Amino acid sequence: MSRDDGEAARHRAKMARRKAVQDAEVAGKTIEKGLLIVHTGPGKGKSTAAFGLMLRALGRGWRVGVVQFIKGAWETGERLALGPFGDRVAWHAMGEGFTWETQDRARDVAAAEAAWARARALMADESVRLVILDELNIALRYDYLPLAEVVAALAGRRPDLHVVVTGRNAKPELLAAADLVTEMTLVKHHFAAGVKAQEGIEF
Repeated sequence: MSRDDGEAARHRAKMARRKAVQDAEVAGKTIEKGLLIVHTGPGKGKSTAAFGLMLRALGRGWRVGVVQFIKGAWETGERLALGPFGDRVAWHAMGEGFTWETQDRARDVAAAEAAWARARALMADESVRLVILDELNIALRYDYLPLAEVVAALAGRRPDLHVVVTGRNAKPELLAAADLVTEMTLVKHHFAAGVKAQEGIEF
């Protein structure tokens, strides 16, 4: 047997062992349930990842809902792209901008409360399989909504409903209730080099 043949045989044996372990692990996972997913951290891509998951769900024929708690003052590329899906996407941009833009706490609280009411309605709609609560973490961070009430409602969602919550600084209570938490880590950001927010990339 040549050296190349020997290396190929060792590789096949190694991959066969790995496949056996992987297959056994997958076979052991039998629970199917709606997930509470949290995308947080200082890095870019939290909402983008949520909308990627939404595209996957739409590809499977699901109906999805989106509530944006802070964003809403501009037209985003993802919202425009979803137009052809019609009523399979219930999109509600209910924010009025970041708190440093409105500079009016009472107005921000009212907007967050209206967005949360819409979120609760979507979560109760049995035709909706996935709900994205974009930037809810920001509303919770600034105490625009009662944390305990929000976490209880998310934890008590119906068994087949998937919910994704995005935004920096997710509260520990929400992280504890979540099934999946991903923290986006900032390694390098083009804003630091003076590059502005660009159409098709940031919005």
